[in-house]
Amino acid sequence: MPVKLKPLSEQVIVITGASSGIGLATARRAAKAGAAVVLAARNEGALKTIAEEINTAGGRAHAVAGDVGDPAQVEAIARAAIARFGGFDTWINDAGVGLYGDLQTVPLEDHERVFRTNYFGVVNGSLEAVKHLKGRRSGGAIINLGSVLSDVSVPMMGAYSASKHAVKGFTDALRMELARAKAPISVTLIKPSSISTPFADHARNYMDKAPRVPPPVYAPEVVADAILHAAQNPIRHVTVGSGGRQMVLLGGGVPRLADRLFALAIPKLSTRKGDKPAGDNLYAAGKDGHVRTDAHGGRRFSVYTRAQQHPGVTVGVGLLALVAAAAYLGRGPISRNARPIAARLARPMVARAALRRPMAAARLAIRHPREALGLARALR
Repeated sequence: MPVKLKPLSEQVIVITGASSGIGLATARRAAKAGAAVVLAARNEGALKTIAEEINTAGGRAHAVAGDVGDPAQVEAIARAAIARFGGFDTWINDAGVGLYGDLQTVPLEDHERVFRTNYFGVVNGSLEAVKHLKGRRSGGAIINLGSVLSDVSVPMMGAYSASKHAVKGFTDALRMELARAKAPISVTLIKPSSISTPFADHARNYMDKAPRVPPPVYAPEVVADAILHAAQNPIRHVTVGSGGRQMVLLGGGVPRLADRLFALAIPKLSTRKGDKPAGDNLYAAGKDGHVRTDAHGGRRFSVYTRAQQHPGVTVGVGLLALVAAAAYLGRGPISRNARPIAARLARPMVARAALRRPMAAARLAIRHPREALGLARALR
């Protein structure tokens, strides 16, 4: 069954991990767009403050304290959303905890706690969302927060990397099962690169220095925009930030070289100057209410991420560049070979792009009529 998602202004969205970082940035942006938001996290005080802020600004927010590692508390979050707003359209599994340290020194109970929140929190939230959404004709969306560390691992964050690998495996399997059952539910995996949230400030740390996320670092709002795009457009996965994507490509293309580079570089890039944070949020809520860390800034835009959200326009721009190159080559004898080959390669891409984004393709043709005509002639 095809999935047709509502615009944000017509949605009720449940967001776990909404008391800080990406979850808080997403909640504020969703509420500003007109969505009703159900804010879930362990820190009840911070949630109530955030909900009051959103409601005072004219939005619609409801706070529900709960630990996503406990299935009963996740069920209570869903019941609260249904009682307050009559149901929900999108469920975002964002809650997560961090852990820095060598795998040989990290206590087993800490490793298990990371999985209880990061992996089983996603499992509990996703399965609870399926119960509600599969019975609705309009369906809905489940959006899980993985990481670029869902695709590649790094030292000093071994437990966290393993938990995010597990999130990817679960999310992909759930998507397949829902497709097999023809359930009208979109399942998306968001894989952020390093983000300037308080993640490192809240993480349990067994290193000698204060932790940080390796550069390049992106602003939380870049991830929030990707999440809310997925809430309105069925999409399989999105990698936020080209920095992380380059790590994945390196790890997949030359794994032995990547192992050596990551082993040498990542531990150094995972520390910063300054005092180590006094506490952490591994077992209990920490100091919440902040979207960003004070330790460093983050890039507010990612061309790579935006390109994934608008593939039709991206392909169109790329093909215009291809036509320009073909026109340049056409000035010499090489064009007799280059132009037919380029046309043969480009023809199916143009057709797919136009079918997937017909309005975007039409607007592009209107804005650049000469280039569009040249493209049509080259591909005929």
